[in-house]
Amino acid sequence: MTKLWGGRFGEGLDPFMASFNASIGFDARLWKADIKGSRAYATALCDAGILTVDEKDQIIQGLDRIFSEWTAGDFQLDPADEDIHTAIERRLHELIGPIAGKLHTGRSRNDQVATDLRLFLLETCDNLGNLINDLQLTFIQSAEQHIDLIMPGYTHLQPAQPVRFSHWLMSYFWMLQRDWSRMNDMKQRISVLPLGSGVLAGTPFTIDRFALAEQLGFRQISENSLDGVSDRDFVAEFLFWAAMVGIHLSRLSEDIILFSNPNLGFISLSDAFSTGSSLMPQKKNPDSFELARGKSGRLTGNLVSLLVTLKGLPSTYNKDLQEDKEPLFDTIDTLSVMLPVIQGALQSMIAHGDAMEAALNDFMLATDLADWLVQQGIPFRKSHSIVGQVVRAAEQRRCGLRDLSLVDLQAIHPAFEQDALTVWDFDRSVEQRSAPGGTARQAVAEQISRARALMGDDH
Repeated sequence: MTKLWGGRFGEGLDPFMASFNASIGFDARLWKADIKGSRAYATALCDAGILTVDEKDQIIQGLDRIFSEWTAGDFQLDPADEDIHTAIERRLHELIGPIAGKLHTGRSRNDQVATDLRLFLLETCDNLGNLINDLQLTFIQSAEQHIDLIMPGYTHLQPAQPVRFSHWLMSYFWMLQRDWSRMNDMKQRISVLPLGSGVLAGTPFTIDRFALAEQLGFRQISENSLDGVSDRDFVAEFLFWAAMVGIHLSRLSEDIILFSNPNLGFISLSDAFSTGSSLMPQKKNPDSFELARGKSGRLTGNLVSLLVTLKGLPSTYNKDLQEDKEPLFDTIDTLSVMLPVIQGALQSMIAHGDAMEAALNDFMLATDLADWLVQQGIPFRKSHSIVGQVVRAAEQRRCGLRDLSLVDLQAIHPAFEQDALTVWDFDRSVEQRSAPGGTARQAVAEQISRARALMGDDH
């Protein structure tokens, strides 16, 4: 087939240039969106009087056949196909003849590919959104199952205060909830129709862009043709969104890797989501989460790659924009595997409450002792200093805080009374944190209830 742009050229492309220029190797996956957009555009051309009803019907029937060929895996690419648009138009010409040439009237590959990408991403958001929903439900179910387990909470990777294991699980639900919310906001900005912008200046034909938008499911049309063909903000925003999801999954992975280490032993991963060592028979490695942690860097790299591509472009379409697809598709493929793997690993992991309990120590209750002094009327800054002296005394004696007697405490400050010794209770400590968002059992139960309601209302 003759190149779509070849009329003014006297010689063919150098073979290396042809390979360098072609995008069919990766943009073929846009076939469904391209056919959907072309069907709608044929109708718009008919309504504008460019196509007769019979011509429109022939074009749509041809596109339907091409759709069936792609679905069945029978579509044959030609070595001369530069991109998915060329491939489909070439095949349409083979099926219905010269009428196929009318489909491109007033349309450029510039506004065509922008439309395809937006259609493709809207469907992708729905698919990835479902995977995020599934993972969120796994966090909820696991939190309900383990609501009574108490574990050490950490800051700076140092033991800090006791918290419920369920509270830790739910912290990741809320990270994913922000991702869900961002995705819904982002979809509004993706759902903008650029078709009808032409190559850059708009179309001279009476194409009803609002009707096109409605037919294709877009919420609005692009307001400026120059911006319409060059805008890739929506791709960059999607890559940022995906990178943020990846960062949340990476943070989860780091926690799981630490908690599954035998030195802590808070959880055990299923064999189905672990691997072994080629040398050491005893090893069980959390590779599902290590790979997720590693691939989060890949997602961030894809975002940076596109931003660097975009930063120096002059207005309207430039061939550099062809570089938007490979990082985009790689990000989609990466997340599409990461999410179900992490869900499966979480569903099958075993929590060990006895190991969590064994890791608790009295020093995690130092703040509770300071809070007790506050209840006696001592300002917190003063009580903090007093309890710091208590901690130092226990460290010097190489004993736990509860091993200090009331006499020992009173030697540090006379405000201590027998009732102060009741703080050495981990259940009491977590139940003290009963404000909304806290780690008390009721607070966690209410948090889970709100999460379930959100899943029903918004998802």
